[in-house]
Amino acid sequence: MSLYPYAAGSAPTDTSEEAAAHIQPVAATLRALTRQAYAAAGSEGLTADECAAVLGYSILSIRPRVTELGRLGEIEDSGNRRKNGSGRSAIVWQLKIKEDLFS
Repeated sequence: MSLYPYAAGSAPTDTSEEAAAHIQPVAATLRALTRQAYAAAGSEGLTADECAAVLGYSILSIRPRVTELGRLGEIEDSGNRRKNGSGRSAIVWQLKIKEDLFS
């Protein structure tokens, strides 16, 4: 499927569409790395900015991947908040625990 959140989204402007096209070849890889970072963080969770720091990528590359994973139901809001680099409260996301279908 090639629609958001399976693919990088954009606003209806030339610059936003250009940015989405630029990131598209690596978006799935970044999404997978982001998911792995949340899996490693466990119940401690990560803010999007913390995730970017752990991965060594720009927040501009990772924040959208966090949003995509949230929309895909892979991660969820833990209910906790921590300050980000700008001093504002940020959602602490954690890997969503999938219910065992056989329990």
